[in-house]
Amino acid sequence: MLSATDIAHVETSEVVDATSDGPVRRCVVTGKTGPRESFLRFVEAPDGTVVPDIEGKLPGRGLWLTVSRAALEQAVSRNAFAKAAKKNLKTAAELPAMVEKLLLRRAVESLSLAKRAGVIVAGFTKAKAAIERGGVGLVVEALDASRAERARLGGRDIPTVSVLSAEEMGAALGRENAVHVAVRDGAMAQRLRNDLMRLAAFRTASEDKGE
Repeated sequence: MLSATDIAHVETSEVVDATSDGPVRRCVVTGKTGPRESFLRFVEAPDGTVVPDIEGKLPGRGLWLTVSRAALEQAVSRNAFAKAAKKNLKTAAELPAMVEKLLLRRAVESLSLAKRAGVIVAGFTKAKAAIERGGVGLVVEALDASRAERARLGGRDIPTVSVLSAEEMGAALGRENAVHVAVRDGAMAQRLRNDLMRLAAFRTASEDKGE
């Protein structure tokens, strides 16, 4: 969670929770609050258009939204960003598709970065051996692999994420397909897990429609 020194000012949709150790964010649709990592940040472009800030680095006051396609679709249909900013903002109808594409790109880039850093092994045999040796902090398995195939790997006490297809995983690793990947415990595994979980949360239909 961010500390108070991580930001220069209190941004739109941001509140300070006295029970936490730093600022939390408030969703412009649901009104729920939580740590920055569980939200998507949007900012106003120079032309007044709302744009996603997946990296969280763009200048300007932030508009925060729960990581959910359903929440974003409601934000677009209800003009929630403009209401939260209290100014006229333009929101493109294709914003949900744009956000999913950006989240997918970041997740794939994180997996590729982990490969270049030498902290992953791919393939059932290598991944299983790494799990048995210990020190694995994350297991990534292809979403489109059969349930039986994914269950074979073991290591159920290790965080496991299945959100990328075998083709998407393969593209990140420079091969045609990949089904099983084990990631060494550490900062890289945590970053990859966060990026994959955000993509998974966005792709999953949300039960909370913000009604």
